[in-house]
Amino acid sequence: MKSLIGSAAAAILIIVAVILISLFTYSVSEGENVIITQFGKPVGKPITTAGLHFKLPIIQTVNRLDVRIQEWDGQAVNMPTRDKLYIIVDSFGRWRISDPLLWFTRLRDVRSALSRIEDITGSENRNAVAKNDLIEMVRTDKNRKPVLDAALKPELIESNAFVLPPITNGRTGLEKEVLQNSAAKLKEFGIDLIDVRFKRINYSPGVTDQINSRMISERKQIADRFRSEGEGEAAKIIGDKERELQQITSGAYKTVQKIRGEADATATEIYAKAYDQSPEARELYNFLRTMDTYRKIATNDITVVLSTDSEIFRLLKESGPVKK
Repeated sequence: MKSLIGSAAAAILIIVAVILISLFTYSVSEGENVIITQFGKPVGKPITTAGLHFKLPIIQTVNRLDVRIQEWDGQAVNMPTRDKLYIIVDSFGRWRISDPLLWFTRLRDVRSALSRIEDITGSENRNAVAKNDLIEMVRTDKNRKPVLDAALKPELIESNAFVLPPITNGRTGLEKEVLQNSAAKLKEFGIDLIDVRFKRINYSPGVTDQINSRMISERKQIADRFRSEGEGEAAKIIGDKERELQQITSGAYKTVQKIRGEADATATEIYAKAYDQSPEARELYNFLRTMDTYRKIATNDITVVLSTDSEIFRLLKESGPVKK
């Protein structure tokens, strides 16, 4: 019986000791700081070392702060650029508590800190966007050049249609500007703003049709220029083809006429030699040529009137009656 009582008393003492230890002590883990408040006001310096620490029970409260890098995801906000285009900018960032006591005094909780980051960073985003053109928000490389087809003519490549507008800062520069300006203001709240990035940039629905129309118009101008160049090249090719075809036809006709002339000359020479061998041959030649002439002029639809002393009528006049 005494042993049972002793065991119960020991258990009670252990429980009381554990309760007293939990009331007078607290633990700090890696990645967090602790602010001790007494009646709502901070007492002493922030506890930054991990381990077991002591406090006064009841009147002192342990406030734990996560000092690791935390995420901030901003709201998508509609804002105008310098060239009067309304865009929706969605940004995000990374931050951490740099001064726990100052942060706890001015903000107290993470929700208030995120709200302050949203206000300050959003304001700096609007300032940066408002004093820059849209091209500054889109491009990052100042020296970027468009990739052009090698088949394009030099005059087309040098035209404004293939020249990207120059930029001063670019998207990366604007992000650095927003980060620098926002970080300076958030220092007053014990916040260390590590990074700010533009997650997404979209056209406002109100200007999407306008932007699409302008893009279509620009692409149509480029297409018309290409089409005009193509039609010019086609006309040039067709002209060259017609000229070469005429040259070939003319050369062929010239060759045919030359061959035909040479053939006629050779035939005439042969005929001349054949019909000039004797008076009878010459008389036969004259007769055959005259008969050939009669055949050509004596047709049903032609009436020929000849005088009696005509050379053509000579053979008819000299021909006598056929002897039986």
